[in-house]
Amino acid sequence: QWQIVESGGGLVQPGGSTTLSCTTSGFGFGGYAVGWFRQAPGKEREAVGCVSKSSSGISYLEELKGGRFTLSRDNGKNTAFLQISGLKPEDTGIYYCALNGDYCIEYTSRYNYWGQGTQVTVSS
Repeated sequence: QWQIVESGGGLVQPGGSTTLSCTTSGFGFGGYAVGWFRQAPGKEREAVGCVSKSSSGISYLEELKGGRFTLSRDNGKNTAFLQISGLKPEDTGIYYCALNGDYCIEYTSRYNYWGQGTQVTVSS
């Protein structure tokens, strides 16, 4: 039976950093791309980025392409990571990770396996 658990969220001050983890079991983890998504209150879920099977990080948000975030994975631990720095209040939301057995893509419908999400709140 598979499982995906996100962790590392919480209350963060503006300008701070956080590292989110996506820990999985029941998968051949190295054979999956890992997408990261977020859902702000009252808004649709949007793609944040993805780490490919070959550990390449891809950003889907223009605001994060200035080096504010880092995507990585540790196949030995069946875990992927999303590190975000320079956090802003508009980064507040529930962050999800999801697995795709083919490749990185920004469409939620292409991911079959999802975690329950972890809340990130950016506030002073």
